[in-house]
Amino acid sequence: MAKRLIIAFILLGLIVGGIVWFNYFRAAMIAQFMAGRVPPPVPVTVQMVEPVTWTPGIDAIGTAISARGVDLAIESGGLVRLVSFASNDRVTEGQVLLQIDDDSERASLAAAEAALGVTQTESQRAATLTERGVGTANSVETALAQVESARAQVAQVRTALDAKTLTAPFDGVIGIPRVEMGQYVTPGTVYATLQDLDRMFVDFTVPEQQIGALDLGRAISVSTDVGDFSAEGRITGIEPQVDPRTRLVSVRAAVDNTDGSLLPGQFLRVRVALPQEDGVITVPQTAVISSLYGDSIYVVVPDGDGLRVDQAFVTLGRRAGNRIEVVDGIAAGAQIVTSGQNRLSNAAAVVIDDSVELSPPADASTATAVSEPAAPVAASE
Repeated sequence: MAKRLIIAFILLGLIVGGIVWFNYFRAAMIAQFMAGRVPPPVPVTVQMVEPVTWTPGIDAIGTAISARGVDLAIESGGLVRLVSFASNDRVTEGQVLLQIDDDSERASLAAAEAALGVTQTESQRAATLTERGVGTANSVETALAQVESARAQVAQVRTALDAKTLTAPFDGVIGIPRVEMGQYVTPGTVYATLQDLDRMFVDFTVPEQQIGALDLGRAISVSTDVGDFSAEGRITGIEPQVDPRTRLVSVRAAVDNTDGSLLPGQFLRVRVALPQEDGVITVPQTAVISSLYGDSIYVVVPDGDGLRVDQAFVTLGRRAGNRIEVVDGIAAGAQIVTSGQNRLSNAAAVVIDDSVELSPPADASTATAVSEPAAPVAASE
């Protein structure tokens, strides 16, 4: 019995020892294989860094405002007898737009004119009697005063009568009628809006740090997110104070709108052009990697018979489209990685793969400047 137990223990020891030796041998062989394994080069796309001519600008959001635009209101209440315009009619200065019932005012005017005639006749009679020595100078003065009072009464009634006929204060495009014939209206009721669309203002704001870059007459360009509208203009006014709540400065520019494409209240993207700068280093935004340690770009350098990448930390500046300015960190002539960075590490071997066609870079001549360095964009393949 004891002999059998000894044999069983020996066999169990041999089995356990074999398993342990096999696991150790397998781990050693895997480690040896991995130690001698060289990872294949990572395919990447590259681009040569070259200085460009940069036309910076200030980007802002603006609102279109007509150079002349008003809400037309009723001056004197009454019943609407005539609406002589339709929506979007182009009207001229002095054109009759609305007629309020004026029968009462016309009757009052007739009475006032009759009273004026009577006082003028009495004034002439008093003057004649005075010349003949029958009347007195006091009666002549009284008659003249009555004439002036009657004339004032006529003028007052004519003013009330004129208030019943509403005309266009300037040339422009009129909006939707807000009153109907036969409707009773009160003073102050808005009956339409009138806008001069030939010349528009654009109001926008810029940070106080950019006040020094603005001056009267500086060129701007505006565009909309709807359609392909774009126009050029000039700055006509800069608010001489900074809003203490927002730290923004209000700016107004004039823009031609002869075709009427731009409407008051419309959302606009505004760009203020600044002087050109030569020799600015820019890279695609996809080349920039953002991490807790800062912004970096992979630079391709020779490594024996192949290529490797060195991670260069950079300081970024302004942006323009899909391009971003590099203030410090790389120089002209460097070859940088523009895609494939997510599989790279410092000193990794790479191979250039030009089979991937990237979108063309933005035109540096229309670059946009911002007051602060642009936020880096994480690279993607």
